[in-house]
Amino acid sequence: MKQKTHSGAKKRFRITGSKKKGKIVGRKASARHLLSNKSKRQKKMQGKAFDMQKGDSKTIKKLLNL
Repeated sequence: MKQKTHSGAKKRFRITGSKKKGKIVGRKASARHLLSNKSKRQKKMQGKAFDMQKGDSKTIKKLLNL
């Protein structure tokens, strides 16, 4: 039986480059609410995608069947 891709993970993460060697890119946390207390620079940085940590990317690759 084929393994299914985790539908929540495929919406939240993407892979740069090739599937085996590419990095996993996601979004930063704390960008959804209480934005009036945060500085303009902080909000701008939260909007950009960033490379996931090595330990997290291993788990995410399992969810994405890579």
